Amino acid sequence: MPVETVEVPVAHPYPVVVGAGLDLGGVVSDTLQPGLCAIFTDSTVGPLYAARVREALERGGWRVAGILEIPSGESSKSMEAYADAIGRLARLGLTRDGTLFALGGGVVGDLGGFVAGTYMRGVDLVMLPTSLLAMVDSAVGGKVGIDLPEGKNLVGAFVRPRLVAADLDWLGTLPDREVSNGLAETIKMGFLSGGDYFEDLDLIEAARDGDLDALQRLVLHSVRFKARIVAEDELEGGQRAILNYGHTIGHALEAAANYNLAHGTAVAAGMVAAASLSREHFGTDLTAVHRDLIEAAGLPPRVSGVAPERALQAMGRDKKRSATDGAARHRFVLLRDVGDPIRDVPVSEEEARRAIGEILE
Repeated sequence: MPVETVEVPVAHPYPVVVGAGLDLGGVVSDTLQPGLCAIFTDSTVGPLYAARVREALERGGWRVAGILEIPSGESSKSMEAYADAIGRLARLGLTRDGTLFALGGGVVGDLGGFVAGTYMRGVDLVMLPTSLLAMVDSAVGGKVGIDLPEGKNLVGAFVRPRLVAADLDWLGTLPDREVSNGLAETIKMGFLSGGDYFEDLDLIEAARDGDLDALQRLVLHSVRFKARIVAEDELEGGQRAILNYGHTIGHALEAAANYNLAHGTAVAAGMVAAASLSREHFGTDLTAVHRDLIEAAGLPPRVSGVAPERALQAMGRDKKRSATDGAARHRFVLLRDVGDPIRDVPVSEEEARRAIGEILE
């Protein structure tokens, strides 16, 4: 399987390298001058890969000050975990010209990226995504941050990585449910992109079964699509907002479930709700197509254990809302058709309540 590189063409471009069995030391040293660094990971990924990554970096001439490990799970995206990580990094002695390697899934990338962007006003960041969700979405684009009890990702920043290196072999240790959760984001971007990407969503079952060719094709589709959108609107002032398809309700479900609901599962249900709203607003019925693809990914199109009013309350605190929206209106990304997303569609409180009701058991 060939190693492929996609460049994210922002003001300071950075490469996304995708392949199986990457020569990590070589890939990193092709982009950055070796120096002092630290590895940021979690209690699931660290025991599997941190020592191996350290050895690869040291062979490439890097000096590894240490490995910072956080508890795995969404609960680590907190102010407390952030403060603890910053303090530990200082005690390791990482200098202003150092590099932080974020080795893990979306939580590690989000928190590690926020740490890298704020420690000493910013050190270099390298993303080493180990989950499918991180490879296809969160590791690319520079959005990092942490959660508050009031809502998801309400504290954050834009921090460009210097490099993203996605080794598909790392996906082999993922539980089946984590692969399924990552596939939710490929479904989202396939609907937004249309064309060859949408047609290749028929690879979802093969990817779910661990086929590396299918996984690489979907990851590359995702990275190329996201790179194009980010290049047009890096700071999410306009077009980049389409990437929030399914997330308005999805994030609300996560917050309402006290972050005990997996991100991909929440987004999958959020997409079904958005498809229902799209049908009401534009007359195009893609709900069955959504359900079929979500079920092919091994995800439920509906969720349980979430109170509708709590989800609506969380939506009211969504960071994408505007002061002009008012208490009884929300803004959604909806689909006029496959490959034809419309952003900032006004949705009333009653419409949102009805859409949420359709996806709750």
